[in-house]
Amino acid sequence: MSLVIGIMLRGQYSFGVDMVDMASGLLEQARLADKLGYASITKGSHYSTPYYQALQQLPILARLTGEVKTARLNAGIVILPLHKPLDIAEQLATIDILSNGRLIFGVGIGYREVEFNAFGMTHKERGVRTTENLIAIKRLWSENSVTMKGSHFWLRDAVCWPKPMQKPTPPIWIGANADRALKRAAELGDCWYINPHTTIETLTKQVEVYKRELDIVGKPFPKEFPMRREAFVAPTRSEALRLAAPFVAKKYASYHATGQSDQLPKGESLSGDFNDLVGDRFLIGSPEEVADQIININRKLGVNHLILSMEWTGMEKSIATDCLHLMAEEVFPKVSQAT
Repeated sequence: MSLVIGIMLRGQYSFGVDMVDMASGLLEQARLADKLGYASITKGSHYSTPYYQALQQLPILARLTGEVKTARLNAGIVILPLHKPLDIAEQLATIDILSNGRLIFGVGIGYREVEFNAFGMTHKERGVRTTENLIAIKRLWSENSVTMKGSHFWLRDAVCWPKPMQKPTPPIWIGANADRALKRAAELGDCWYINPHTTIETLTKQVEVYKRELDIVGKPFPKEFPMRREAFVAPTRSEALRLAAPFVAKKYASYHATGQSDQLPKGESLSGDFNDLVGDRFLIGSPEEVADQIININRKLGVNHLILSMEWTGMEKSIATDCLHLMAEEVFPKVSQAT
């Protein structure tokens, strides 16, 4: 498939702002993205966020089923070990039905201790709980009745009605940072959902690891291969850097402070300043430069669904809107011609 581009709606806001107004702006941004031809709209999830106020994932996605007419809706990602499988199965099945079969189920294991503590689990449990939950959810979506005992749940003749509209399940994208996590993505997911933090150089090597894991379980390389990336486009590179750098730098400082660097492959870190990080991680520049960067990702990694984060906490709405337009109107056509 040709490369398509979606947008990440962070829904993360400074303290002291009018949250009703912010929520309205988020919905407006989603409608605009749909109108401009973005292929998907992604909403992530975190809990107990000390650096910003965050609108939660599943309520936003449910609302977007009535706001967005064409773009797919990506729950990307659900921090799966925090939850019980029956609840997530039924919540997401409902969203898939409301959206007429446009849901994508993104799965991650999480990394923040404050979240694990709040949900009554430990960091060590996250891998097992993620695997168990995912197996249970897939069974609940495809079987009439499920009996299964996990480390933190017990399904006894449990049912999930209605089933999702997409059969046998909505697409399951599994996020993975470390090489060892690629095994889970190959075994249990429809594809690996590539993280936004790792350099292209390292990801090129990890794609080969992922291919080997697919071979082990007898699966072909996925038809859809998604990736999320930070991006910003402006008429010139200098203008793009001026507008985006303060916000991206602050975001990545918070990632490092909350332990994201510890989850990355060996040799990778988010501890540097913006200039250290920008080179091989972020898609920032003029329309021509950003298009070339996206085409390079497609050719090097095989990525064909790129999800872009183009707005950060504190950025003025008009700046984000201009970027949304410029990406669709000047970058999309160049990428479409080349991929």
